[in-house]
Amino acid sequence: MGTNGSTMLEPLRQGLPPIDAASVSSSASCALPARYEAVRGARKFTSATLAQWDLTDRFDDVALVVSELVTNALRHALPADTPREAPHDPPVRLHLMRWASRLVCAVRDPSPDSPAARESDEDFSAESGRGLFLVESFSDSWGWHPLAGTLHGKVVWALFRLSDAPGTQRTP
Repeated sequence: MGTNGSTMLEPLRQGLPPIDAASVSSSASCALPARYEAVRGARKFTSATLAQWDLTDRFDDVALVVSELVTNALRHALPADTPREAPHDPPVRLHLMRWASRLVCAVRDPSPDSPAARESDEDFSAESGRGLFLVESFSDSWGWHPLAGTLHGKVVWALFRLSDAPGTQRTP
C-alpha cells in the first residue's frame, strides 16, 4: 500500500484508539452518497473488504456497527440542504483499517457535533436513540474526534479485537 495508505489515514491518526496508525497492515475506504441507500452500499463494501482480509466470521458484528455509524452520519450530520449528488466531495466516507489483532471502522461526516445517545424520555423508545448503544454493545470500544486542518467535521470510530483462529498462526 505504501504512501497511498498512510496519506489516506492522515486525518484519522489523531483520534484513533491507542494503536499505532502507521503500522496498519491493510486499509480500505469508500465514499458514500448522501442517501439512505448508502447504508446498503457500506454493508456490501464491508462484506467484500472483510472477505478479502479473511475476516468473514466478524461480518455480522462489524456490519451492524457500520450500518449504525453510517445511518447516524446520514441522519444527524448532514444539513437538510446537502445535495443528493456531490461526486467530487462526498459528505460521508467509510474507512476500514486492519492491524494484526485489531479492526477499526471509522465514518467521517461533515458535522462537528458530538455523537450523543438520546436521553430525553420521549426519545427513549425511538429507534434513533439505540444506534450508539448498539455500537457500544457490539464493538470493543468506540469514540470520535473532530477533524483538523482543511477537513471539516468529525470521525466516529469503533474498534474490534481480532483473535487469531486456531490453525492460522503466522510463520516467521
